[in-house]
Amino acid sequence: MSDAEQPTAAEVRAAAEAVKTALDRHLAAVEGRSGEDDPAVYEAFNQLAAAAETYDELLYDRYDEVTPFEIPGAEESLPPYGGPEEPNALSVLIRRDYTVAEPQRLLAQAQRIEAADYRAGVDPTPTASGTVPGALGILFGEFEPDEIASRHKEFGLEEGDSTLWVTASEESADPGEWLESPFDQVDSEHVVCRFDVSTVFDDDIDEDDIDDDLDPDLDGDGDLERLDAER
Repeated sequence: MSDAEQPTAAEVRAAAEAVKTALDRHLAAVEGRSGEDDPAVYEAFNQLAAAAETYDELLYDRYDEVTPFEIPGAEESLPPYGGPEEPNALSVLIRRDYTVAEPQRLLAQAQRIEAADYRAGVDPTPTASGTVPGALGILFGEFEPDEIASRHKEFGLEEGDSTLWVTASEESADPGEWLESPFDQVDSEHVVCRFDVSTVFDDDIDEDDIDDDLDPDLDGDGDLERLDAER
């Protein structure tokens, strides 16, 4: 960028003041939140993200410096909300990824479920628990997805990324309308909010610098997840 195009020092200073104001508004919204899904918190979050991004850009353009923080903003992944102002229906779309970290543990759990069903008089599917796909079918047929998420290690699974989208619409879908392709007709402008969990959000933590006595909630593997809500 040429000198003529560079922002002035006053513009950079004004952007810094805007970040401070946005920080105060975000803290006030968090302190006065009415619940976990308070829209005022989401709005303050997005305003803070936008202010921080503007300041970071101006700071770099003027001084060739960057800020030490990054706030993921909804603007980067979702367009502005363009759905109905008073929606009559909503859809919740969830994706959770897992890695089969311990196949033998998974198979053993499926065999236990099969054995319990057999004792209860239910005829098991031949060899179902002897393969990973069969074991997964038994596992997800027995437990709700939320229970599997909370007990994934017990089932030999390792969590990957996950996301939850809430979309609004004027009318509810007809029964069976979207079952063949449940995720193909999502209008991104109708997404009210989304929640993402990913290791990409993890802070870079040196485990040698962590005092477990000061943070007893750490499980020892250093994996800390941050939930980011957009909108």
